[in-house]
Amino acid sequence: MFRPSRSTLLAFIAATLAGACLHFLYELFPNPVTACFAPVKESLWEHLKLISWPSLAAFLILARQDGRQSLGPRCLALLLAGILLLGAGWVYHVLLGGESMLFDIILYVLLMAGVFLLSPRLPQAWLSQRWELFALLAAALGAALVLFTFLPPRGVLFADLSLNSQYTFFALW
Repeated sequence: MFRPSRSTLLAFIAATLAGACLHFLYELFPNPVTACFAPVKESLWEHLKLISWPSLAAFLILARQDGRQSLGPRCLALLLAGILLLGAGWVYHVLLGGESMLFDIILYVLLMAGVFLLSPRLPQAWLSQRWELFALLAAALGAALVLFTFLPPRGVLFADLSLNSQYTFFALW
C-alpha cells in the first residue's frame, strides 16, 4: 500500500493552498508580474496556473530531498493533470453548461492530489531516466502560460467564461 511521505503531504497541502490564493492574486494586485502567475480571467487555460505554478515550486523543493530524477514522474503527473483540467472543464462548462463553483473546487483539489499522489505510481525507472524531457515539457507549459496570458489565441479554452452566463459550445466558437 502506497503511503506518501510527510514531505510530500506537506508539499501537497502547501501547493493546494498556494493555488487557491493565486486565484485572487491578480484581482488584488493587477500588474504584469502577477498576471504571469495568477489567472487574469475565468478561462479554462488561465486556471492551469493554479495547478502548475504551485506544483512546480513544490517539485523543485522536493527534488532537493529526493533528487532531480524525481522530477520526471512529477512533471508527467502535472502534465496529465493539466490535460484533465482542460478536458473536464470543457465538458462541464462548455458542453454541459455547468456553472457550479463547488465542481471547480472539487476538481481542483482532486487534480492537485493526483499530481502529488499519482507520480509515485508511474513507472519510476523509465521516467527518472528521462526526467530532463518531462522537466522541459513542464517548462514549456510554464512558458505557454505566460505567453498566452498576454497573447491568448482564439478558442474555447482561452475564452473568459465569466462574460457569458451560458457556457455553450456554440457561443464560444
